[in-house]
Amino acid sequence: MKNDIIASESFSSAGKYYFLDFKIARNNSNYIRITRSDSKPDGTYERSSLSVWEEDLPIFIACLSSLFITVEYVGKPEETVQDMYRNKQEIRDKGIKSWAPEMRPREKMLEQGPTLMKSVELLAMLIGSGTPNETAVSLAGRILDSVDGDLLALSKMDIKGLCRFSGMGIAKASSVMAAMELAKRMYPILNVKPVKTMRIASGAYLPAHGN
Repeated sequence: MKNDIIASESFSSAGKYYFLDFKIARNNSNYIRITRSDSKPDGTYERSSLSVWEEDLPIFIACLSSLFITVEYVGKPEETVQDMYRNKQEIRDKGIKSWAPEMRPREKMLEQGPTLMKSVELLAMLIGSGTPNETAVSLAGRILDSVDGDLLALSKMDIKGLCRFSGMGIAKASSVMAAMELAKRMYPILNVKPVKTMRIASGAYLPAHGN
């Protein structure tokens, strides 16, 4: 019996193509084959592959996890519990929670209402959280920069487009897309046109016509 592919995923980078196939062998055992295909100047491809059987997957994944953890600490001094707490505290001190209450998007909305919020702040609230190195507001700003602050263009972005931003995953992207879809469904009900935004000198995004 010819080997059959049950499921497959692939990705590419700089002329290198990777294929991950979940297959069933002649003896009905399942395994994963990882194949790398490199494009050559003459138009041909050079391939290499690795197979991991289903019963070995837990060990294989555990080894990968251990390897990545080891690499993370290579060349670093031994870290104590106090060091870890101090590092996390430094990250917290740089986040939105370190801002004055009136500057935090959620608190600002509760105090002033949503109409006085900047677009970047509203988008940050949809995103929910940033990364250890970037606040949700900064991440929202990068996304708006990519569409020149045009909310209509933002509403057309799909999962792939949103997830290309570091710090955006499927959950955050889905929340943004859901909010954009609800807004679009309100257009015919309210008989209004989609709002475009303009960027002011401070870097904030506000409605283009005071809407």
